[in-house]
Amino acid sequence: MKLLSLLIETLIILGVTIKNIEAERHNKKQKQRNVTIQISVNEIKQFLSHILERRKLVKVMNKRENLLEKKKSQHKLRIKGIQNKDLPKRSQNYLKKQAKKNITDEGDQLFKLGIKILQQSKSQKQKEAYTLFAKAADNGNLKAMEKMADALLFGNFVMQNITAAIQLYESLAKEGSYKAQNALIYYTFGSAGGSLMSQMILGYRYLSGINVLQNCEVALYHYKKVADYIADKLEKSEGIPVEKVRLTERPENLSSNSEILDWDIYQYYKYLAERGDVHVQVSLGQLHLIGRKGLDQDYQKALYYFLKAAKAGSANAMAFIGKMYLEGNDAAPQNNATAFKYFSMAANKGNAIGLHGLGLLYFYGKGVPVNYAEALKYFQKAAEKGWPNAQFQLGFMYYSGSGVWKDYKLAFKYFYMASQSGQPLAIYYLAEMYATGTGVLRSCRTAVELYKGVCELGHWAEKFLTAYFAYRDGDIDSSLVQYALLAEMGYEVAQSNSAFILESEKVKIIEKEKMYPMALLLWNRAAIQGNAFARVKIGDYHYYGYGTKKDYQTAATHYSIAAHKYHSAQAMFNLAYMYEHGLGISKDIHLARRLYDMAAQTSPDAHMPVFFALIKLETVHLLRDILFINNVSSQQFTMRWKWIQLDNTLGPYWDLFAIGLIVAVLIYLLRNRYG
Repeated sequence: MKLLSLLIETLIILGVTIKNIEAERHNKKQKQRNVTIQISVNEIKQFLSHILERRKLVKVMNKRENLLEKKKSQHKLRIKGIQNKDLPKRSQNYLKKQAKKNITDEGDQLFKLGIKILQQSKSQKQKEAYTLFAKAADNGNLKAMEKMADALLFGNFVMQNITAAIQLYESLAKEGSYKAQNALIYYTFGSAGGSLMSQMILGYRYLSGINVLQNCEVALYHYKKVADYIADKLEKSEGIPVEKVRLTERPENLSSNSEILDWDIYQYYKYLAERGDVHVQVSLGQLHLIGRKGLDQDYQKALYYFLKAAKAGSANAMAFIGKMYLEGNDAAPQNNATAFKYFSMAANKGNAIGLHGLGLLYFYGKGVPVNYAEALKYFQKAAEKGWPNAQFQLGFMYYSGSGVWKDYKLAFKYFYMASQSGQPLAIYYLAEMYATGTGVLRSCRTAVELYKGVCELGHWAEKFLTAYFAYRDGDIDSSLVQYALLAEMGYEVAQSNSAFILESEKVKIIEKEKMYPMALLLWNRAAIQGNAFARVKIGDYHYYGYGTKKDYQTAATHYSIAAHKYHSAQAMFNLAYMYEHGLGISKDIHLARRLYDMAAQTSPDAHMPVFFALIKLETVHLLRDILFINNVSSQQFTMRWKWIQLDNTLGPYWDLFAIGLIVAVLIYLLRNRYG
């Protein structure tokens, strides 16, 4: 299997133009919060051609202006009267330049406003941002054009048109846009231009040895550049929460996925909050404070719910109000005195967040004099209560020697404690320590894995949300392209989601016969990153011959890894079946029984399948025992055993027939008993 050719076919980000397949799309009714702007293909082409023609015209005008300026510099006018006659022309040139500058400024303002809306909203308001990007692009804003190219490629609030996207990327690439170069596979050139997404893609490729020689140090270099940027952002704020929905979950769970808050459930929570449920009030406040679970960031609503909960005596709500005033926002302007007041109220109740907040005020000297001793005291109290941010601050104090003697062992201890709760800055500093061998034995592999975890918190992870909404609304092609980009960047969830979409055979931009080989490649990448379900899937592909040749031995190997390393009940069941029938491995009835039992013990969902599988196994085993008890010659035994070999009479799936027969008999007996 040529992995490069397979990857080029499935991932648009690798830069090969996929055949332009334009499929008719039916208009779908969507929920109010997921309404998208429908733009026809003709309108997209008109928009694209308009932008390209506009840029060509601007180039021609600039060229002419440069030639005129050159001629003027060569023929300097010395006669004062002639100079006075030339004044109207100079005025016209000045007005042209001023108009051009005004258009550029307007484009910049529109782009910035669009970015602001995009950052503060999760779904329904984002269409306004793309409307502004379109206007900014029309005014010649290069960054806005990049956004519109992305929208065409991924189908973000416009009709997806890959051909148009590639044309626009090519035009932008000629203008020196490293992002456009990245989209056209120029990863290395894009990386030199500073693209963080390109750095992540290169880091993952060198880490995994994909089409390059595996090199941990090169991967470390690329991941560190991105992690430094993310860490700098995280030090200023909480960062962007990442909702990663797994499409491999059961359909009934997917609709009410814990990563995305269903609108009806949100309305119910609002009802409970208004009825005085303090716990729900604090939860809603937190969700709106940083924009979690698909909700837009809304400081006004966050403060509203926190104040209601604080009046009811919630220490957590008091601490979060203090946090809002400490950081400052539209609803709670920055005020150190107010922050100190609410942090103190929460700390007096023994609240860890309040104690940590007071520690921050003393550590940075906000509203109070800098006092490292007081900061250390409050951080220690909060850390003892298990607050990861306080554990990180303690680690940072010992790492940097702020108010205490430098102690890398203690720093490592607190960073590690905080990292276990997912504190991103703690993970970053652990990576720094492993990368440089500070306080620990240097480990390139560990440092890269930690840096990778920090890098995956970047703003690009927001595509998980838009990809999920596209999939839920039936726009499979758009969803696949977005997940494919994230998969290239090394996101394991995106790799498994891309593979899941491909094997569903609903994609229209890829030829059907290439879907399973591509899916197998992506399942394999997800399995290498520790996805047990993906490991079982690889076993299934080799067992049934999906995207590759049938290979029972390889299938058994993957099932064995999933069963013993990840304790997968499905893998145990599959492996037991293979031992029972001797498929790819030596037949072993006793080991098959044991694996069936282990599957039932591991997962309650496996009880019924295991029950029927064991009934079938014991029935066949009993028939064999009866044949051996009969005192017949070996020839008679052979003839009788051939007669009873059901594979020859009922086919290879006779065991399923037997299970169905047993179920029918049980239902009949139960009806007679309770009927």
